[in-house]
Amino acid sequence: MRSFTDTLRVNGEEMALYGTMPDGSGPFAAVVVIQHAGGVDPFTRAMVDRLAEAGYAAVAPDLYHRLDPNLGATEKRQQLKDIEIIADADATVDFLRDHDVIDRERLGITGFCMGGRVVYLMAAANSHFKVAVAYYGGNIMVPWGDGVQAPFARTQEIACPLMFHFGEEDTNPSPEDMRTLDEELARHGKAHEFYSYPGAGHAFMDFSNPQRYREAADKTSWPRALDFFGKHLSEK
Repeated sequence: MRSFTDTLRVNGEEMALYGTMPDGSGPFAAVVVIQHAGGVDPFTRAMVDRLAEAGYAAVAPDLYHRLDPNLGATEKRQQLKDIEIIADADATVDFLRDHDVIDRERLGITGFCMGGRVVYLMAAANSHFKVAVAYYGGNIMVPWGDGVQAPFARTQEIACPLMFHFGEEDTNPSPEDMRTLDEELARHGKAHEFYSYPGAGHAFMDFSNPQRYREAADKTSWPRALDFFGKHLSEK
């Protein structure tokens, strides 16, 4: 595997990107990894590397690039705007589609915590994604910024199959949120798979947080995610 950093231009701003390429010469299917509230930190980079180990090119854009780096993670997350998130994710897609070792027709997206919310949003906002895997994305019913629709309100626009992993003990998204999302996706005829894990709350994948990490949920959910990517990103 080969890890790298790059810088993209998004509406005149510089955005850092962390990526890892699998061994081989490609062309590779690729997955965009959307950060959790901690940013493109060791956990997010580790998930990029996990995908590369599984044979995917993977990249994580820094969605905090417009913000004061001295702010805390919660303050940064609260300042994100959907219109800027979409621009950042779209620029990342363009980077992958223009890359000479990427199969531009085989792109997926995954994300954790706030990244799971972004996955739901981008499954609607960018039709280049062929598959989406969200982990415990909260606030899907709430727009970030003025003059935009919440991801939930864009459900009818979702253009790819969606897998969503929930913790049974999570409160955002709660079990009630899970049922609401399930019903809305079904109402619009959107292909989706939902899984909920007992004994797991929010951020159950985050190995850097021993209080939240749940090994059983990690080891059950991740193979499901890889199988889902494999099903929808395999060469035709």
